[in-house]
Amino acid sequence: MDLIAPTIILAIFFSLTLSTIRPLPKHNLNSAKHTLMLTFLISMIPLNMLLNNNNELTISLPPLIMTPTENINITITLDTLSLTFIPVALFITWSITEFSIWYMSSDPNISKFIKYLTIFLITMMIIITANNMYQLFIGWEGVGVMSFLLIGWWGARSNANTAALQAIIYNRIGDIGLILTTTWLITFSSMNFQELLIQHKTVSFIPAIGLMAAAVGKSAQFSLHPWLPSAMEGPTPVSALLHSSTMVVAGVFLLIRLHPTLNNPNMTTICLIIGATTTMFAAAAAVTQHDIKKIIALSTTSQLGLMMTMLGLNQPTLAFLHMTMHSFFKALLFLCSGSFIHSLNNEQDLRMMGNLLKTAPMTSSFTIIANLSLIGMPFLSGFYSKDTIIETMTNSHINLWALTITLIATTLSATYSMQIILLILTGPSHTNTRFHNETKNTTSPLARLALTSILIGSITKLSALQTPPMSTMPKTVKLMALTMTILGIALSKDFMQTALPLPPQKSQTINTFFNQLAFFNIPHRTTTMSVLKSSQQISTELMDLWALENYGPKGLSKTLTQLILLSTQQKNMIKNYMTTFTLTLLISLALTSPK
Repeated sequence: MDLIAPTIILAIFFSLTLSTIRPLPKHNLNSAKHTLMLTFLISMIPLNMLLNNNNELTISLPPLIMTPTENINITITLDTLSLTFIPVALFITWSITEFSIWYMSSDPNISKFIKYLTIFLITMMIIITANNMYQLFIGWEGVGVMSFLLIGWWGARSNANTAALQAIIYNRIGDIGLILTTTWLITFSSMNFQELLIQHKTVSFIPAIGLMAAAVGKSAQFSLHPWLPSAMEGPTPVSALLHSSTMVVAGVFLLIRLHPTLNNPNMTTICLIIGATTTMFAAAAAVTQHDIKKIIALSTTSQLGLMMTMLGLNQPTLAFLHMTMHSFFKALLFLCSGSFIHSLNNEQDLRMMGNLLKTAPMTSSFTIIANLSLIGMPFLSGFYSKDTIIETMTNSHINLWALTITLIATTLSATYSMQIILLILTGPSHTNTRFHNETKNTTSPLARLALTSILIGSITKLSALQTPPMSTMPKTVKLMALTMTILGIALSKDFMQTALPLPPQKSQTINTFFNQLAFFNIPHRTTTMSVLKSSQQISTELMDLWALENYGPKGLSKTLTQLILLSTQQKNMIKNYMTTFTLTLLISLALTSPK
């Protein structure tokens, strides 16, 4: 472990970096896919060693910059978190890259696109293995920049440019928190994570709040959530990578890595409230949407809220488990939706799809597997983490509100997942598009992800090699998550049978509230309109009516009038003046004339 693991991880970094530097001809796109496949296979070696002896290893280079208080050097940490998540990220990027070669085949800049995906992966790996705040910050900004470039890939579309800017601006708001934490650590603590975690009990409220703000921005938690559904303007492979193993999980990963610093009742309570609110709100918003990619994007926000809730309950390992499980079925869900969209002439509205079970049987099967895994169907990968999360919440006595909210969100997630299955795969066909043949290029990455979505939970359970403790809980509690899921499926079926045959209804206020992402309206419409109106009033009323009247033509005329009145007594009585003048002159002449 001492030499092999760091050597392998550095070899992965170098080979990925090399694949982005060297030219990638259009006729040889498979070389990028093969590089990712090989790096994934060799990344399994350190993971295997980790299972045998749970060691943590840190490798450091000599200091690059030396200051009186802090030595800045490149350090890589190889622990359970990094060694587990690197193979996951490589496996998913390999599948997405293979899918991209088919999906983006008509794009003239496909080589550049695949390089961007690889750089995106490298920046995420920098975050995963970083052992100090400087390195983490480089990776953090790297994923932000790459998401900006990839979301705005189709630059000719104004919506894509707007979405890319929206993503970077929302992340900037969160980054203020990370910069605040970094400044505090430079001043009062250490940049090195191990040193920081040793003295975590002395860490104050300020860096913890900064870390929370950074995670809320990056992981699109409630209040900074609108950028994530908008990011669907990018190509589908970008959405798949963004939502599964890079970018959005970086915020949660940061909190998992530095979880002891949140060891404060106030911080964990904030985590719990934000997480539960996000889970519930995003699931409710997903039910009101009709765009397939937006529904899946909001489901990601909902799952990230679930991870945040676990951090609020002091269960970072469980949050990490759900993060890993979620990566597989979310990537699969996005790639399946991309396959449908691509084949239906870029049609993304669920209501315009239908009867695709017969025309695309394999993709349809994979969609069903991904959705069932998402809703936590027993013995699929999502079940192992989601069920455990709800059971853990039940065992805690302080958060009945959070448990209730999460159970409602579970029902709603089953509802929208079932809606996707029923609207896409069953019912009458609403399009005349001829579906493409399901070739090896499309189905092999999907099949890989489907297989992992089925097996990864069971494999994780077996590889832990631990005898689970016997927990005594009532059957009702044990079956609660499953009951809520079945309720959600039933509700979805009823909703389909009652709402769809009816003519279009006027949207209700609550439906509009969730459909417009609630707080999307406040920063994007209400605030901007009020700022525009107030600035218009200030410019017209204050400038025109006050400044210009006082200092402009009216002010000038008023000033001149005062001067004229001061300098003359002219009152428009010329006859009186002339008479007075003449009489005065005559009297003066008479008095001064010689006798």
